[in-house]
Amino acid sequence: MANDGLWAAEQRLFECAQVLSEGISQALPGWVVSAVEGRLPEMGAGVREAAEAAGSAAASEIGEEVARLLATDIDEQSENPLSVLRRAVRYPTRVLQAAGVTPVQRDDFAVDRFPDDVYDLTPASFADIHPELQVPGLEWGAAKAFVHRRRHRQSG
Repeated sequence: MANDGLWAAEQRLFECAQVLSEGISQALPGWVVSAVEGRLPEMGAGVREAAEAAGSAAASEIGEEVARLLATDIDEQSENPLSVLRRAVRYPTRVLQAAGVTPVQRDDFAVDRFPDDVYDLTPASFADIHPELQVPGLEWGAAKAFVHRRRHRQSG
């Protein structure tokens, strides 16, 4: 009977992972364009086109990395989806650098923790990518914690 509960919890984790992964892939293109626009509000058509292309690349590449991570057994995961998602900063950064945008002033923590994020774009949470990712991110985290606890409590 205890294994039935664990199986149900693992199924819920799988479902939460799928929702989060799909949501991230769908949100990344808009986030990249928005990040560029936030640092360059009067971007021309060429920069917008570059931002949209970068957003598509981010959705494909980072989306795939997140999907791979979330498909990995939780005991084998060496990082979390937010840390993978933070690597998407390189996409709007490249567009901004190519457009000649001056880097922004950042605090010591940001410089130390995210040295390549010269435009201070690193998301602190899933909601920074898109507000609708906050709940799936929390649900996935809770499901992961529950499965981890159940697995390791049962194994001693």
